[in-house]
Amino acid sequence: MLKIAWKPNYVHPLPEKHRFPMIKYELLPEQLLYEGTVEKDNFFAPEQASDTHILAAHNAEYWRRLKGLELTKSEIRKTGFPLSGGLVEREITIAQGTIDCAKYALEYGIAMNIAGGTHHAFTDRGEGFCLLNDQGIAAHYLLHHQLAKKILIIDLDVHQGNGTAEIFGAEDRVFTFSMHGAKNYPMHKEESDLDIGLPDNTTDAFYLKTLDVNLKRLIQKVEPDFLFYQSGVDILSTDKLGRLKVTIEGCKKRDRMVLLAAKENKIPMVVSMGGGYSEEIKYIIEAHANTYRLAQEIYF
Repeated sequence: MLKIAWKPNYVHPLPEKHRFPMIKYELLPEQLLYEGTVEKDNFFAPEQASDTHILAAHNAEYWRRLKGLELTKSEIRKTGFPLSGGLVEREITIAQGTIDCAKYALEYGIAMNIAGGTHHAFTDRGEGFCLLNDQGIAAHYLLHHQLAKKILIIDLDVHQGNGTAEIFGAEDRVFTFSMHGAKNYPMHKEESDLDIGLPDNTTDAFYLKTLDVNLKRLIQKVEPDFLFYQSGVDILSTDKLGRLKVTIEGCKKRDRMVLLAAKENKIPMVVSMGGGYSEEIKYIIEAHANTYRLAQEIYF
């Protein structure tokens, strides 16, 4: 069964100007249920990640100040959200959702988090709408409990997974792969184990060929026994921040490529949604929904 982490606090009660694109966390499960891709039993509601799990990926002083709502105005500004207890609770819930998904993936082959992919969260700070790094926390959980020996993180959001790269910079058991817009945020890139910076206006053909070659090579080279996939849909040509020219069909082919690689190589995988900032919400929902449709088609 496809297990999907979702909880109402994924839709945080932000001021109106911050509501978009957060509304996708409300609309996506509704769309998947409406069209029959999933049923209510596919969803589970995660609780909150423990301090122990969070501190495996994050600095103790940063975590103390974050949960105490003690970040400076400058630190808060870099996250992009007004800081509140509700926002911190949301991040803790998302992190636990990805941990739970990792355990479900070991049983079913794949599991998915409606939110997550918070790859701009560093060991000691948050950036770009990310406060805690859910895949970083979950990867550490797997390693600590000896549920995985070699993890590959595939980050295909249009923005480099800079926080994830920093968290695992000295961790040989985790290989970080980020394929992103070369001239897009963040301006200062961290060093992933493999970074591929794409030029502005990259189209489907070049994008998919580049991914195909590198993904096959990485599976052979890294020999992972677990995958995390950050499936941001801000690569779309409709995205107001993306600067690439990938179509919805191209994005779907991207997802099929990654999901098939995991399935054919029998590597458990967790998918977190990542970014999406198209002007019209219908494009965001359709692109994200394709990821779930493919998971059902390929795995179940």
